[in-house]
Amino acid sequence: MTNCSPISFTARHGRCGADVNGINDRFDFSGVPPRVEDLGTVHLIAIGGAGMSAVARLLMARGIPVQGSDAKDSPLLRALAAEGARVWVGHDRRHLEGADTVVISSAIRDSNPELSQAKSQGLRIMHRSQALAATAWDQVRLAVAGANGKTTTTSLLIAALDGAGASPSFASGGELADRGTNADWHADSPFVIEADESDGSFLVYHPHVAAITNVQPDHLDFYGTFDNVRAAYAAFAATVPPGGLVVACADDEGSNALAAQVSDRRVLTYGHALHADLVILESALASTGSTTTFRDPGGVERTMTLAVPGAHNVLNACAAYLCATEGVGAHPDGVIAGLARFAGARRRFEVIGEAGGITVVDDYAHNAGKVEAVVATATKIAHDRGGRLIAIFQPHLYSRTRDFAEGFAAGLAPADEIALLDIYGAREEPIPGVDSRLIADRLAGRADVLSPDAAVEWVASIAKPGDVVLTIGAGDITVIAPHILERLGSRR
Repeated sequence: MTNCSPISFTARHGRCGADVNGINDRFDFSGVPPRVEDLGTVHLIAIGGAGMSAVARLLMARGIPVQGSDAKDSPLLRALAAEGARVWVGHDRRHLEGADTVVISSAIRDSNPELSQAKSQGLRIMHRSQALAATAWDQVRLAVAGANGKTTTTSLLIAALDGAGASPSFASGGELADRGTNADWHADSPFVIEADESDGSFLVYHPHVAAITNVQPDHLDFYGTFDNVRAAYAAFAATVPPGGLVVACADDEGSNALAAQVSDRRVLTYGHALHADLVILESALASTGSTTTFRDPGGVERTMTLAVPGAHNVLNACAAYLCATEGVGAHPDGVIAGLARFAGARRRFEVIGEAGGITVVDDYAHNAGKVEAVVATATKIAHDRGGRLIAIFQPHLYSRTRDFAEGFAAGLAPADEIALLDIYGAREEPIPGVDSRLIADRLAGRADVLSPDAAVEWVASIAKPGDVVLTIGAGDITVIAPHILERLGSRR
């Protein structure tokens, strides 16, 4: 494992952005990945995670023997075992027997016993993005990046290409509702990748088509400053080969500014802005989806219908349309038909169920922009049906809560009733003085910090027919949504 990529933002600033809190300065994302056929037996540490499980599935589809471990059992871990992976619950150095290559994420610490054993044996150690790139390197690659909307835009692009008959390969950060999987592989097909910017690893893919939904301050635990974030996205755009396509949102200040800087690549923008190459002319938004008229880069007015709600999803679908039609030449009619059939992705405004006229929805939103978008969408749906939005938010990461408490409070404010759970620390240790009260205090007494059990009972005590209950966050808050639904169903 080597230090930061010479083409990345880190070289421009003379340091590894990962040095901030020491999260990740271990990988060189600039090189060509090894051939997938040369990886041998691959062991994935934390194989049950969303990103790692996608890599595992792609490797198995390419005929590579796969094994791995995770800290705890899960339905996803059992699914991988059923699909042919050898899996263990718990980490143990003995699990490395027979492995040739070890795949990890930035969250895996050097003290992990399996990683320590891999180093002592001199095994090849790869970041999960490098292993993903290896599975896709011989195909036309389309990568979706951005602070917000990556998973949904990735999923919409997969649906768009499917509608046009392209049968894409893909790796997504969320399970597609109509497929029940987060990854698939087909030889000689376009390969759609959700490109994670959180640790700089999106520089590894060198996509032929790159979509940038927005450039906003996030992951400052890694980047340190918003200037470093902007530089990282510029480096990502620069990895597109000359003559490739960069698709950028004209409605987002950061993405629009980046589009103006790109050279030697074709650039197409989308949005409501009149200077955009794809201009949204009119949108009719409803609780069940939307109907939008837009003018494409060829000057043709087209109508697009979506079965997922929200103005943000209209933008996401426009990005997918450009990537599919202008990036790989998919027929517009097939693309629009595919977008209309899109059924959503797991944990992206996922309707868990309804009880007594109350709808329970779960969403993965974990930065301020995502929270703002999902709360705005859910509030409109609730109010249109004569109800209220009851929102429960679990902040993700102490550093993110510290840096963006004001933005989280502003995003939550439109909800009618608000509760917070304690921070989900994930890879971070607690920071003194940083807790969910930082957000609650900015909501002027409108929100309490509750335990998960107390939050379930709180909802049961106040919810009425017509209300929408929204659980929000990237941590373990997702597990309480079914409990809320069950509790609502048990009320007299």
